[in-house]
Amino acid sequence: QVHLVESGGRLVEPGASLTLSCAASGFEFEMWYMAWVRQAPGKEPEWVSSINTMGGIRRYADSVKGRFSISRDNAKRTVTLEMNNLKPEDTALYVCTRGGEVTWREDFENRGQGTQVTVSS
Repeated sequence: QVHLVESGGRLVEPGASLTLSCAASGFEFEMWYMAWVRQAPGKEPEWVSSINTMGGIRRYADSVKGRFSISRDNAKRTVTLEMNNLKPEDTALYVCTRGGEVTWREDFENRGQGTQVTVSS
């Protein structure tokens, strides 16, 4: 059974940094692309970033490019999202899911519960 648990979200001021983590279990983690997706209240889920199985290919939404960095540790079965220079528009529930930039929707039902990031002064 796929199990994804996100952590690290909290209330921060604009310009701050945060690191989100996702712990995976119940599947062959090293065989899957992984992605971070966010959803703000009243909006559709938005793909943020994805990383391939070995971690050498990383993709970012234009809205976060240059500010966010995704990484993974296959031995620890974790995916990390480092977020810098946070803006109010980054406020959302961030979820971890299997898949890449195009394919994340296919497995979205197995996403984690998410971690809330709120950027406000």
